[in-house]
Amino acid sequence: MAILQMQRIMIYSLKKNRKTILETLQRRGVLEVCDLDIHDSVFFKEDTDSQQSAYLKNSSVAAQALSILEEYVPTEKSVFSSIEGRKPLSKEYYYMYVDEVNEIMRVVYEVLGASKKIADAKAEIVKQESIIESLVPWKNLDIPLNFKGTKKTAAFVGTFPAERSYEEICTALKLHLDENVDFKIEIISSSSQLTCLVAMCHTDFREQFYNALRKEGFSNPVVETHLVPQEKAKRAEMKIKEANDIIEKNIKYIKSFRGMKDSFAFVEDYFVLRAEKYQVIKNLANTKHAFVLCGYVPKCDAGKLAATLSTKYDAYVELEDVCDDDTPIKLKNNKFSEPVESVLKTYSMPKHTEVDPTSIMAIFYYVFFGMMFSDAGYGLVMTLGCGWALHHFKNMEEGFKKSVKMFFYCGISTMFWGVMFGSFFGDAVSVICQTFLHMDASQVPQIPGITTALWFNPVVDPMQMLMFSFLLGIIHLFTGLGIQAYMHIRDGHFIYAVYDVFSWYLLVGGGILALLSLDMMKDMAGFVLPPVFLTIGGICAAIGAVIILLFAGRESRNPLKRFLKGAYGLYGVTSYLSDILSYSRLLALGLATGVIAQVFNQIGSMLGDSIIAMILFAVIFVVGHGLNIGINALGAYVHTNRLQFVEFFGKFYEGGGKEFMPFKINTKHYNIKEEI
Repeated sequence: MAILQMQRIMIYSLKKNRKTILETLQRRGVLEVCDLDIHDSVFFKEDTDSQQSAYLKNSSVAAQALSILEEYVPTEKSVFSSIEGRKPLSKEYYYMYVDEVNEIMRVVYEVLGASKKIADAKAEIVKQESIIESLVPWKNLDIPLNFKGTKKTAAFVGTFPAERSYEEICTALKLHLDENVDFKIEIISSSSQLTCLVAMCHTDFREQFYNALRKEGFSNPVVETHLVPQEKAKRAEMKIKEANDIIEKNIKYIKSFRGMKDSFAFVEDYFVLRAEKYQVIKNLANTKHAFVLCGYVPKCDAGKLAATLSTKYDAYVELEDVCDDDTPIKLKNNKFSEPVESVLKTYSMPKHTEVDPTSIMAIFYYVFFGMMFSDAGYGLVMTLGCGWALHHFKNMEEGFKKSVKMFFYCGISTMFWGVMFGSFFGDAVSVICQTFLHMDASQVPQIPGITTALWFNPVVDPMQMLMFSFLLGIIHLFTGLGIQAYMHIRDGHFIYAVYDVFSWYLLVGGGILALLSLDMMKDMAGFVLPPVFLTIGGICAAIGAVIILLFAGRESRNPLKRFLKGAYGLYGVTSYLSDILSYSRLLALGLATGVIAQVFNQIGSMLGDSIIAMILFAVIFVVGHGLNIGINALGAYVHTNRLQFVEFFGKFYEGGGKEFMPFKINTKHYNIKEEI
């Protein structure tokens, strides 16, 4: 349980060593670079936006080429590919790829060019297919669609909307023409949406006749060509064939680079690394021949890093202990507690003035999760699944690995509480014995932790479970108050610990003692404390209440304001009551898991003991318990987090610290080893 001591590091070196120093820092991943703003005419900042943009563009281009290659030559991936993590990359392969970057980028652009040709060919196919479709109504026409007539005859090729007969068209046109205008109509095809025709008249009446056609809704064909429609369609089909040939040729060409996937992936990562390096360069202070870098480094790593920079690169390094609001926070915990750091980070990192609550929180976290899930069979499934994943996928990403470890410990806790409460896939063993082995309830083997509870069964005795939940809740809350007292005493404010912590111990603890001394608690708790505890608890609660009333508003000098703030602080006892009641969710979720498991077992056993019934029981068992595991594991996770964030942290924790974000290798495909 520790917040690592940070040191501010200043690195001074010649500019000729800048590249190698930054690469060393990036590989080590132990230094967070901060923007160094030196107000001195000697120093200047480099604008690296153009370099970053160029490298990120190259990375994007490589990623695009890789996705194209994956499209035509997909990589067979396992079901667990998402948790396998990045591939490790050795020193030799790293430098081999670096030497070939230019050649790889040439191939990248070759793939992109081939992909563009495919896209253009596909667009051409769509275009030509549209032309062929639009020519279908004109297949019987033996003149070009753009035919305008002869020297003496004006011709109009086009369409009317909807289906119209020869007589309807002629009648309608005569209404718009003079009596001496003679014309001829030939319908090529007609449908419910369109009537295709050729109309002709003497050239002297061209304009009048065209206006008459327009008034009736006449429009030119979608495709106008100097070719006969059938010839135009044939040429479109030839273009489609040519486009398909282009597509086939370029797909084959792209597939020829199937062995370049790893190279493309490396280049994508490589240019991201270079872009990030230039982002750091942007924060340096430079002179013509030297540069200065400022950052933060954990004290445990500072000495070794400084020695490396001094001996290998002749850099001058200054280290200074710092502990202010701008200093980033890095946590250090043991293997048991470390997985829960991700939960803490979800809420907020601690400030330097606070303690790291991860170790204490981890104990309660595993206990509460196990009580809410509380089935030995479910815990066994979770433990084996997480253990198998941790064993088989060594390259799993660090953040995801911590989550898997957390659920591994949660699974162990779940098995423990399942044994204590006698739940193994609900009452599966008893149901199977009675349904398929025809045993009476008395004949079912009494297996402690499997068919019988090692402690008690919450389904049979929920009140005992409720009281135990309240007991754990009180311990949890008082532990949070204890951490607050520790921070006050650590900072030399012992009296604050009395005012803000011990007063609540007296008030809440005394109230609990007094409550447990009342006869009405016998049915709930199963016991009653001797009457003397009523007096002791009452006195303790009264002393605590007086301290809170007098000193909760001690920052105010006005006596009236101080008294009112004290009264308001005393009113906070109601929040303790609601906080303690919140721990009833340990009972609620534990019962939900057990009862739903039993329901699925009963549903599966309703079909009897035939072979078909056994098969259906197995299906219902697997599906039902699978759903129960998924739903109640999520519920246990959410509500365990809530008990930490609201009830526990509310007693001592503020958060708001800035997480330590070191300059390191951030890659998508490869885990580049530090030895490079």
